[in-house]
Amino acid sequence: MAKKILVSQPKPQTEKSPYFEVAKKYDIDLVFRPFIKIEPMSAKDFRQQKVSIPGHTAIVFTSRHAIDHFFVLCKELRVNIPDDMKYFCVSEQVSLYIQKYVQYRKRKNFFPETGHIADLMPIIAKHNNEKYFVPQSSAHTNDLANMLDEAGVEHDEAVMYYTVANDFTPDEAFDYNMLVFFSPEGINSLIKNFPNFKQKDIKVACLGTKTIKAAEEAGLHVDYQPTAELRSVPAIIEAYAKSIQ
Repeated sequence: MAKKILVSQPKPQTEKSPYFEVAKKYDIDLVFRPFIKIEPMSAKDFRQQKVSIPGHTAIVFTSRHAIDHFFVLCKELRVNIPDDMKYFCVSEQVSLYIQKYVQYRKRKNFFPETGHIADLMPIIAKHNNEKYFVPQSSAHTNDLANMLDEAGVEHDEAVMYYTVANDFTPDEAFDYNMLVFFSPEGINSLIKNFPNFKQKDIKVACLGTKTIKAAEEAGLHVDYQPTAELRSVPAIIEAYAKSIQ
């Protein structure tokens, strides 16, 4: 009988994904089921935060979700984004996504090569005369705001979209041998959906120190996490598959 693994993120769009190669090689049943979902915020709810976007000269984007909901809400709020607005992004991938809404110009888009938010801070520090605006999820942490405060950078933050639990239906089977989590919100969703959840023999894999901490605080034992040898989720799944052969 094939082992059944729940990967709490959307299914890869390409059939050439390493996930499917590992699943086929080791006869694993992979189920892609996000534990969280993104929902838009209304203009009415945004206005209650009493944060004005006009007057800011730079935006900090930490994800493509932030980009989507920022531009959609700005349109709904009838806020015009000036052509000389500067964008500071956590990664090149996020930076390139901006062209979905505005003409992409490298001279006004900035990002670290590493894709780490901490490595974005030296770039922001070189532009400390800007007034920054940070679109956030309802499930945000204060890490970025604290970094900006420590750097003495003028900034405002506001929630522009919701990150909520993706509920399971009562008749949905939860018979997995392994669970893979990518965020603390995923752990919170598990506990919300299954308040009496007992890990027992189920293996748990977590990506990121915050996800690991959330899992441990929820009483879960984290069996797998990225290491120098296990750099990706498919590699972690393969390690688990080998351990049960």
